Amino acid sequence: MRNFVLALMFCFSLTGCGGLIDSYFVETPTDTVQEKFEVAVESMQMKEYGKAVLLFTDIKDNYPFSPYVIEAELGLADALYLNEDYLNAADAYRDFESLHPRHEAIPYVLLQAARSLRLSYRSIDRASSNVQMAEEYASRVVNEYPDTEYAALAQEELRTCRRLLAEREVFISNVYWNMGNYEAAYNRYTRIMEQFPDVEQVYEYSKKQAEASYILFRKESAEEIRERKEGSWKNWLKSWL
Repeated sequence: MRNFVLALMFCFSLTGCGGLIDSYFVETPTDTVQEKFEVAVESMQMKEYGKAVLLFTDIKDNYPFSPYVIEAELGLADALYLNEDYLNAADAYRDFESLHPRHEAIPYVLLQAARSLRLSYRSIDRASSNVQMAEEYASRVVNEYPDTEYAALAQEELRTCRRLLAEREVFISNVYWNMGNYEAAYNRYTRIMEQFPDVEQVYEYSKKQAEASYILFRKESAEEIRERKEGSWKNWLKSWL
């Protein structure tokens, strides 16, 4: 040990040896968290959303006690949204709400969660659970933050969600109609009328289809009854003869 200390002292006495020691024992300088955050913000402005996602994620994961971490968490959600990665954006917005439920940006966060979930819905023949969740988040903004600038936007988002949900129910009802299952079609059309009276076009269409389904269902039922009666009469006559 004594020899090692002496060797170090001797080395420091030589010109240039201090630089050699630094190269072994001092970490190479890296960007500070502030610099990373500034580059991330600049990337957002330049629409380089993938780069921003990486930088905000780095800050969130590796600098949990930084004063920039909360802004980085929200920036990450926005970058994912603008990069059209809607499912991950929705998760990021919901995580932000869970971590910072009293943050002043919560009305905006809830609205963005609703938008992200709704935009992740790609096709009318797919499950609509994300749209249902989007409806819930939009409703929260309308009901819990009515005096904010986001309430009107959330109301519009809510109308969009309601329309999509109603149209999907019509799609399913039409499947039963096209299959000739008029009883099931009638039940579903009437359910749409009960659940979506606010979606005017869908309501009027469902009303018309419900009436037509009911008429066809009753007609089929009457024919089945007649056929059963005729069948029993013919069987009785045949056995009598």
